[in-house]
Amino acid sequence: MIGEHSSKQYDNELEAIRSKVLLMGGIVETQFLDAMTCFRIGNSERADRVMREDDVVNQLEVSLDDACSHLIVRRQPAANDLRTIMATIKVITDLERVGDEATKIARVAKNLHKRGNAVVNHYEMVRGIANTASDMLHDALDCFARNDGKQALQLIAQDAVIDHEFKTIMRNLITFMMEDPRTISAALDTLWVAKAIERIGDHAKNIAEYVIYVVEGKDIRHTKVVSPDVSEELPE
Repeated sequence: MIGEHSSKQYDNELEAIRSKVLLMGGIVETQFLDAMTCFRIGNSERADRVMREDDVVNQLEVSLDDACSHLIVRRQPAANDLRTIMATIKVITDLERVGDEATKIARVAKNLHKRGNAVVNHYEMVRGIANTASDMLHDALDCFARNDGKQALQLIAQDAVIDHEFKTIMRNLITFMMEDPRTISAALDTLWVAKAIERIGDHAKNIAEYVIYVVEGKDIRHTKVVSPDVSEELPE
């Protein structure tokens, strides 16, 4: 009975941590969406809000890391339980970095609009990659919430699409800058935004990899995972 009681208490503590991680995930999702809105229309107040939210995300990272560490010390989990906690710690780190990237986008958007540069075409240039990264982040959090290894594997392959889109954006921006030096400042801002979006896709992929680690006990980081459906979308 004591063992059963202890197990239930451990499960409750772990579930409380997971719920708080998902709360953190919701905050960084909103940060990213708000940052892209700032880049599209220019809104200093919203950009400032995105940057303020980064402090909240940072505080959540610290408190969740501490909660995970204490859970390991008190419960001394083994096997799958230990994998779950270790993966959760890594997910927390990736979410904090997503918040950092969203803050970068908001800061660039605020400065760009303050200078009065026209950005409509530049926003359209990154709209596709932003939508893909946003979907990846949302799906990664969904995989984490449901421990869905199958969906996580499909999500990982989407990172190749984002990488391809980023390279295309970079080539187009270089062409713009060469053809019209007046576009250099705004084009560089757009390139920084595109890179931040690409990094958010990387972090979403990382979260999916941690889900697979928990579900299957396999560490697939730094291994090539390509879905046939995705590879067909990319030109040779």
